Amino acid sequence: MNKKTPQCVGIIMDGNRRWAKEKNLPSLEGHKKGLGNFDTVAHAARELGVKHFVVYMLSTENWNRAETEVSYLMELFQTAINDAFNRLKQEGTRLHFIGDLSRFPVDIQKNLKKLEDETKEYDDFHVWICASYGGRLEIIEAVKKLTDKGQAVTEESLKENMWSAGMPDPDIIIRTGGEKRLSNFLLWQSAYAELFFTDTYWPAFTKEELQDILEQYAQRDRRYGK
Repeated sequence: MNKKTPQCVGIIMDGNRRWAKEKNLPSLEGHKKGLGNFDTVAHAARELGVKHFVVYMLSTENWNRAETEVSYLMELFQTAINDAFNRLKQEGTRLHFIGDLSRFPVDIQKNLKKLEDETKEYDDFHVWICASYGGRLEIIEAVKKLTDKGQAVTEESLKENMWSAGMPDPDIIIRTGGEKRLSNFLLWQSAYAELFFTDTYWPAFTKEELQDILEQYAQRDRRYGK
């Protein structure tokens, strides 16, 4: 891996519904297209030398959407388990699922755990799926764990008790869809991440655009506050 290639890239996959609206399609079709593009971009990240690829697939706030949309998102998640996630497993990808997974139906919880267990020996490429995830809740839950164990809260102990324990801090966070905010994504981990925002909706985001962002990143001078 080139020393300028980021080790860890996070993506806020935004714009599915707006992509569908501009094409006069139901918003649910945008989610379906977005899921297909996750598969494409994950493979692109691996080909471009990224070792840890982190995606914001479902936020804690998404549970508040219309019941029909939430139900469809659960169907898509099961589709991802059967198709995209399973393909990544077959290719030797280490899969991690982080968030308040207890909110998923029990069968989905079991399938996610099974995928994690079946890929735990892989190390060449890691995909971290943030599902039912919120950065604030992740920090709160980590503090609760430390308090229950009677341990001191330090930067190191907090990080070790987060859902994302073991994940490197992202070098880059990309947000598609034109919005310029983190929206509760990796709040602790993104302290020194380089931020990139693109107007491209997630379903239309390409390997070429990812490569362009990685090339821009290589030109930046990361000072970590110094």
